[in-house]
Amino acid sequence: MFSVHPPFILRVFNKKYLSCSIPSLEKVIYLTFDDGPMPVVTPGVISILKERNILATFFCLGENVKKHPDVFAQVSGTGHAIGNHTFHHLNGWKTPSAEYVKDVMLCNEYFKTGLFRPPYGKFTPSQYFILRKQYRIILWSVLSGDYHHGISKEQCLSNVLTHTKSGSIVLFHDSHKAKENLFYALPRFLDHFLSEGYRFEMLK
Repeated sequence: MFSVHPPFILRVFNKKYLSCSIPSLEKVIYLTFDDGPMPVVTPGVISILKERNILATFFCLGENVKKHPDVFAQVSGTGHAIGNHTFHHLNGWKTPSAEYVKDVMLCNEYFKTGLFRPPYGKFTPSQYFILRKQYRIILWSVLSGDYHHGISKEQCLSNVLTHTKSGSIVLFHDSHKAKENLFYALPRFLDHFLSEGYRFEMLK
């Protein structure tokens, strides 16, 4: 079942190590992308952001960085922040902690970062306590649903327009599966909130 927001239980974790949002009195939004870098899609996202002078945070899969180093160079070379998203897009609930952490460290061999986002937002307490020693764990407050086959491009746009507010961490995907919804919703989402006086910042 699709939900725009992360599970409520995740709020019990220490906000020093895990963030679903970054509360702010200012009009600021944190834009993030998962599962890249991918040819065509990631460069398209970078172009949309560049047109609006926006920097975002890309949570990259190590295997895609390995396959597409030229596309990854476009992300890192244009000033965007980079986060670790494991090497093989592992589900933490279905993966022993030692194997999961090893996969995260494998991704770490291709680029260095202090940010980590668990695929699917799924991790165990054991994985959390190990990884928080090295990473700030970033989830989201608004999930666009761009990747979901049952969500239209119009619904994807509605998801992010309706639920985003100051301090939101908004999640899109720079993947081929999300491409149609992403390229429809992203520019419209950005232009709406820019017109409302919001700014977009990277995560640190």
